[in-house]
Amino acid sequence: MTTFKRGLTATFMALALSATAFTAAPAFAAGKMTISTPQDPGSWDPIDTFLVQWSAVATNIFDGLTYRGPDLKIVPGLAESWEELDGGKRLRFHLRQNVKFHDGEPFNAAAVKYTFDRLLGEQGAKGPQRSNYTSIDSVEVIDDNTVDMKLKAPDPVLLTKLAGYGGMIVPPKYIQEKGEDNFNLNPVGTGPFKFVSYQPKVNIKLEANADYWGGAPKLSELEYRFIAEPSTAVAELQAGRVDLVIPPTIPIGMIPVIKGDPKLAVVSVPGPTVDALRFNTRDGITADPKVRKAIIMAVDRDTIVKSILAGEASPIVSFQSALSFGYDPNLKGLPFDPAGAKKLLAEAGVKPGTTLQIDIRGSDATMNEVAQVISSYLSMVGLTATIKPYETNVITNDIIPQGKTGAMFQQKWGGWTFDYDNTAYAMYHSGEKWNPYDKDEKMDKLLESQRPLTDRAQREKILQEVGAYASERALELPLYNSNAIFGISKRVKGFVAAPDNRLKLNEVSVD
Repeated sequence: MTTFKRGLTATFMALALSATAFTAAPAFAAGKMTISTPQDPGSWDPIDTFLVQWSAVATNIFDGLTYRGPDLKIVPGLAESWEELDGGKRLRFHLRQNVKFHDGEPFNAAAVKYTFDRLLGEQGAKGPQRSNYTSIDSVEVIDDNTVDMKLKAPDPVLLTKLAGYGGMIVPPKYIQEKGEDNFNLNPVGTGPFKFVSYQPKVNIKLEANADYWGGAPKLSELEYRFIAEPSTAVAELQAGRVDLVIPPTIPIGMIPVIKGDPKLAVVSVPGPTVDALRFNTRDGITADPKVRKAIIMAVDRDTIVKSILAGEASPIVSFQSALSFGYDPNLKGLPFDPAGAKKLLAEAGVKPGTTLQIDIRGSDATMNEVAQVISSYLSMVGLTATIKPYETNVITNDIIPQGKTGAMFQQKWGGWTFDYDNTAYAMYHSGEKWNPYDKDEKMDKLLESQRPLTDRAQREKILQEVGAYASERALELPLYNSNAIFGISKRVKGFVAAPDNRLKLNEVSVD
């Protein structure tokens, strides 16, 4: 039996990254902090979303059994400790006592069981989170403060998954009495801040939870404003109506504007977020792998990173960052080779002037600029690209999942577990929300085979095979791994820039 105590790091913590603190956190009087986020998730239910912008807010409303902070270490959350039983096929969690949900409902083992029964049941099947937790067979209440999680097979990433998204613990009585639709819009958790109000597309307001088990927050209020337009967000920051602008709002070109204001600062940290233009592998010219490879070879990604991203990113050859477990530093992507691209297009029978559509998030100013440059590169090999911007919720909740994209579509992915499985399974496994087009038996078997493995080296080898196979099939045009760039007012004290954008703000204060 192996016991996990406070400070234990999960298996993947060999990849730990030290986050950058903006300044130390002295004791300040409570106040209000206003944050600009570029996207309204549309639902606050933990099982409804994969969106980083959900987690940027909801990390302050909900807690998981474990917690991963900006230093990327796994520590106790609502579970004070845990232990492996039956050779890793059972996890026993010893829960914090005297913790209450924001509505006064007690947190206990029954709430943990309800959370995971719901996630793995009919309600969870409606959202994108369930596939991340399928290693869980059942949850058994031992007593009010002890719960066993029985596993179908060992899951080396489970403790990390329990620290975010679908693993957030929810209140059984509140949901059963008020209903699922109400919970989507009026969330209740055990976190450091309580829900106050939500105006879709406008804002969400929170207030301090004075009874928080981790200690009362230093702020009395948090307001998140949904500001999609980067120039508006930066203007509000300059005017003092916003204290923090979170990624991916700030385009590279606006960094000097913020740095030039004596009241403001820029905090930039390497993170897991990667950008790619993925291919419609089912329809049109991009159903042909020769065409997909030609498009990749037509684009000079190194120049894009240097000229447009100003060093705030690094090129990638697979859809993961170098911080990701499963990353293969020896994997070589297709080279920039316009002549080779023209040759492949000719072999595929694609005539000069053939058109294709690139779908992007309209609020992502950096990608708008990058897409224009990619369009120019494609024109040099005889392809005419049109760029179609969408509101972020539309492209992520409708256009991509429903398979209604053009030939290429933007995919921005946080990879928040820092484990390639989290990205690759969602992107490449048949039937997943983010994989509307491709079905590949070999890929499915590779992805499934690595999930139960506890042998770290063996699992890494298979994940590297997944990356190589995705590259071989040219499933996307990999672009870059971008830094997380925050614009912040100097009145904010104690802010720590989380690489994964999951900002827990209970230790932050304002002048």
